[in-house]
Amino acid sequence: MIINSDIQPSGSKANKPILPFVIITFIYFIVGFLTTVNEQLQAPLKFTFLSQAGGLKNTFTTLISFFFFLGYLLNGTLGSKWVNAFGYKNTILRGLFFMISGLFMYLCSSWFGYQYPDLKFSIKDAVIPFGFVIFVIGSYLMGTAAAIIQVVVNPYAASYELKGTQPVQRLNILTAINSIGTTSAPFFVTVIMFSGISIEKIEIRQLLLPLAILILCILIIIVITKRLHLPDIAHTRAVAGEKLERSIWSFRHFVLGVLAIFFYVGTEVAIGANINLYAFELMDSGHPITFFGKTDIIIGGMDLGIHALLSTLYWGGFLVGRAVSSFLSSISARTQLAVTTVLATILALISMITQNLWFLVAIGLLHSSMWSCIYSLSIKGLNKYTSKASGIFISAVFGGAVFTLVQGGLADILGSWRWTWSLTVICELLMLAYALFGSRIREKDLII
Repeated sequence: MIINSDIQPSGSKANKPILPFVIITFIYFIVGFLTTVNEQLQAPLKFTFLSQAGGLKNTFTTLISFFFFLGYLLNGTLGSKWVNAFGYKNTILRGLFFMISGLFMYLCSSWFGYQYPDLKFSIKDAVIPFGFVIFVIGSYLMGTAAAIIQVVVNPYAASYELKGTQPVQRLNILTAINSIGTTSAPFFVTVIMFSGISIEKIEIRQLLLPLAILILCILIIIVITKRLHLPDIAHTRAVAGEKLERSIWSFRHFVLGVLAIFFYVGTEVAIGANINLYAFELMDSGHPITFFGKTDIIIGGMDLGIHALLSTLYWGGFLVGRAVSSFLSSISARTQLAVTTVLATILALISMITQNLWFLVAIGLLHSSMWSCIYSLSIKGLNKYTSKASGIFISAVFGGAVFTLVQGGLADILGSWRWTWSLTVICELLMLAYALFGSRIREKDLII
């Protein structure tokens, strides 16, 4: 294995220019944007591809998110292997290639669904178009892309020393920019992809042009990234011929951190992906969601949709919360995690009791800093084990698939989304336990 000559000691002056940090932050913005686009396509595809799915409609709809995050589980460790073998920059380029592949499958799905709408198969009482299967494959490829890129950007941001910052701050800056992508994506789907028309009137062919444009944009990003200088960081990955003396699973605070992130992403994604489905359920039952007394948002003749606003404000809470957290240099990651999980638990309970979705939306403010807190606590002191730990850590993002699908199944079984948010309460309490107890480093896990 040949190690990149651009590797610089993490504390050297050559490692401090801001441009490399800006590059990985922008790419992470793209990941956040396309992740949320994938989630927000659930509701439109439910009305187009899954209109004949019968009593399994919610379960099949949430398969979109399930297969996206399955890519994290199966390919997160692949990303860490590539980082060790090829370095950070080349691994990002490979991740972007998977992203192009996923978008291309989305494009094929839309074309196939438009050209051959009658090609379908049945599962029990559900009739599923083959175009939906193609889309799910694309979702898996997109999840793989996001996993590989995150294996790079998280340890890079945590280890790339910028003057006057600590790791949790840099991660909050990184994720704040990511949140700009997640915040803008719901309205991109509603206004750009589907031209602001009512969701019941959406046609699958409307995805063709926007997806083609997105593919072109990612191709341009690949060309630009390949030409840019993105130095590696020393002491964050194994060097040629070096063997790690112990198993990464022997570090207790890391192992429990992996579990914590599994539950965190589970509830984070479940709210973002399923809150609009809950909103449609309430609307159908005669309890429409209101925003300042209005049940719809019509601007310039376009229906922007309350459901899109719910998701936008939820992900917008991440942007605000992360921007604020990036200035909290005096408050430890452990304290931030403990306080936010307690408050999120309270909001989830209130939302279930009152059936008020705005309390779920408010949880976005609290979820905003949890990723940075858990990640920084989990990799603390791992040194050369960091890149390997990052791959495993990213695989735990599969929680987003598990809890989204489980919640969809529970909604079908219970006949309502209302009490399925108990899953959120359970996840928050488990993260609180990690903050209070699991994140403490044992003496034997200290690496000198």
